[in-house]
Amino acid sequence: MDNEPDTTTTAAGGEAAPEDFAVVIDARGAVTMWSAGAGRLLGYEREEVVGRRAAGLLAARLPVAMRRHLAATEPWTSNVVLRDRDGNRLTVRLRGMPLADADGGTLWIVTPAAVAYASGPTEEGTTELWDLTLAQLPLPVAVYDSEARFVTCNQVMSQAMGLTQEEMRGRTLWEIYPTPPLDEIDRLQHQVVRSGEMIFREEQPFRASGEVRDHAWSLFLSPLKDRAGAVLGVSALVIDITEQYWARRRLAVLNDAGVRIGSTLDVTRTAEELAEVAVTGFADFAAVDLLESVVQGHEPQPVPPDTPVVCRRTAQRSVLQGCPEAVVATGDTDVYPPGSPPAQALITGRGSHYSAGDPLLRAWSAASPARVESMRRFKIHSVMMVPLSARGVTLGVMLLLRHGTADPFVQDDLTLAEEIAARAAVSIDNARRYTREHRTALTLQRSLLPERLTGAEAVDLAHRYLPAGPGDEIGGDWFDVIALSGGRVALVVGDVVGHGVHASATMGRLRTAVRTLADAEFTPDELLTRLDDLVVRLDREEGPDARGQAEDASGEVGATCLYAVYDPVTGRCDLARAGHPPPVLVTSDGTVQVVDLPAGPPLGLGGLPFEAAQIEMGEGSLLALYTDGLIETPGRDIDVGLDLLCEALRRPAADLEETCDEVLRKVLPEPPADDVVLLLARTSTLGADQVHTWQLPMDPAAVAGARKMAAEQLDTWGLAELEFATELIVSELVTNAIRYGNGPVELRLIRADALICEVSDGSSTAPHLRRARIYDEGGRGLLLVAHVAERWGSRQTSLGKTIWAEQPLPDESARERDSRPGASG
Repeated sequence: MDNEPDTTTTAAGGEAAPEDFAVVIDARGAVTMWSAGAGRLLGYEREEVVGRRAAGLLAARLPVAMRRHLAATEPWTSNVVLRDRDGNRLTVRLRGMPLADADGGTLWIVTPAAVAYASGPTEEGTTELWDLTLAQLPLPVAVYDSEARFVTCNQVMSQAMGLTQEEMRGRTLWEIYPTPPLDEIDRLQHQVVRSGEMIFREEQPFRASGEVRDHAWSLFLSPLKDRAGAVLGVSALVIDITEQYWARRRLAVLNDAGVRIGSTLDVTRTAEELAEVAVTGFADFAAVDLLESVVQGHEPQPVPPDTPVVCRRTAQRSVLQGCPEAVVATGDTDVYPPGSPPAQALITGRGSHYSAGDPLLRAWSAASPARVESMRRFKIHSVMMVPLSARGVTLGVMLLLRHGTADPFVQDDLTLAEEIAARAAVSIDNARRYTREHRTALTLQRSLLPERLTGAEAVDLAHRYLPAGPGDEIGGDWFDVIALSGGRVALVVGDVVGHGVHASATMGRLRTAVRTLADAEFTPDELLTRLDDLVVRLDREEGPDARGQAEDASGEVGATCLYAVYDPVTGRCDLARAGHPPPVLVTSDGTVQVVDLPAGPPLGLGGLPFEAAQIEMGEGSLLALYTDGLIETPGRDIDVGLDLLCEALRRPAADLEETCDEVLRKVLPEPPADDVVLLLARTSTLGADQVHTWQLPMDPAAVAGARKMAAEQLDTWGLAELEFATELIVSELVTNAIRYGNGPVELRLIRADALICEVSDGSSTAPHLRRARIYDEGGRGLLLVAHVAERWGSRQTSLGKTIWAEQPLPDESARERDSRPGASG
């Protein structure tokens, strides 16, 4: 795109060539003679140039007016942009004279142009419109008659147009050079003639017919009136405002950067925004290379000065479709050797710009054949390296190229690029920090959630956990499934207030506390009461100062929770909730209902009671637990979300995984704005052939009968190999119940995924292990139970307590193998 004017150019044209500059070009466009002055100016020896095409010395297209003279084989005087041996651009003013050669072709003799001034008015009646002061004014000035046709101009205007006064006289501006925006200026000149009012206009950069680069102009069109006020013509005064234009342009680029860069907390997108602003504003190609640690969200380390630097091409943009000049693909890595321009920018933290002939740039390019070919193919003539630094740490480097833009990068461009890069670097660092915290929170949260769910034989389970999108923060939603004694299972869903690492850590603490309280066999309402006490205590321990230091912690420690315990023996489920959305029950006959369960206060308020409820859940019933992110979305009422959930569960699939997907499709039409947990549990009941219960008298003699009944039941179940351990457990537990407890005493055997032996009595005194002395007659019973059982414990009941012990069932294949003839011998 267009950029600033070449700093080697004066207001009146190019710099002067040496007096002995002379070049002869034949009809084929090849150089046939090369003077010593030409060699000094461009750095080429005679043998390097003679025979080569002269067009290879050009750094920009010839002006339009000059091309017209060449086509007509007419003498010309014009500014020409050349490229010297080192790749630098030189703008010189040259003159070309055509001569006929022996074959009837044309030879061109190119020499320095002589400085001349206009001779003044040439026609009668123009003297009073023109004087020597205007003729020698170093600003382009032209005069047009009452029909807006050219009359005369000064030498500077003639040079800018690339035409002599004779070539322009009597023609309108549009007839002289039919190219926008001169059509609009021609219209304005006619308007000045008609209205007699002056018009001021600023033009965007464009290339006049006699110029070798674009200029921005301020145009003053003034009516020329006689003493009676009649308009005799129009004067056009043109002022070059290219410097001011590009100063305003830089401010606009800075404003654009402030608006567009940093719109997201994504490292890659921020780098793309930086590249887009650079290409839109002042570069033909821009690439953003970030240190590998930055891309991964880690803390960047200082770049060693003597070690190759590995960077990843995070983003690149070009004025050409597909970035063909790039030698590194987006997403690939590049290695910058020590001392190379990008490595120096990374190490020193200072930007720099280079011409194509700079030795340091040449050495770096020469190490990569692809880079050498790109520089040659696309005629890359100016390069800029700008470090990306924020908070005292360098994050990467921005590479900027120019090939389509004629002017090289200058110090003002570097200053602009460094300011944009500094703003972008802060946004990239913020995105990097967010990426690191987001990843940490997500890892922490996933590590605290159960990897796999098992409900034994009590329930069939399926779940979905959907964190909010990558642009949002990780919340504190969680769930768990806990195996309890007696084949029962606890289902838990909760939601911690807040986001980020703080919420995830709090969620982990609550999940651990629920597991601990569940192992203690508390009822749902009692468990929530104790969990509420814990949250209150956490809030007091952290205090407002600690919460303020925790990034993204919002408000006090608070949470909601739903806790349910399902018993497959009775087919009942006890539930309680603390400010959590109610569960949805689908009965075995297909009825869908929101469970009428007292809401209870959220956890953390303290001092308020929780109420439990009990529901019947027959074989094949479905219970749905979830967090509010499922039913509560922006712009939709919670009741609408509940209705959608009930409708989605009305005809659940046989496969719970399919049911989960169906619920999410119907209830969440868009990506969730908050974390979502969905836990589905389809219940199973234990049949009469899997449970056997005996009422025992408060008589020590009943112990032997209990052992016998238990052994017979094991024979019926085909578990004879567990008889010895089971008789020992039954003997010890029944003995303790009769000796230390109160009636009634009950023995129950349950064959589920394990063999469970339970002994209940009317005493609420919990048993405990103790070390028996050598001569003690008792105290060893529970030690024996703990030794032969896989796990054991006790729980409080409405009538007293229950002591239980579990044994794993024998491997089915092992029992079949042992039952074969001869297997025992």
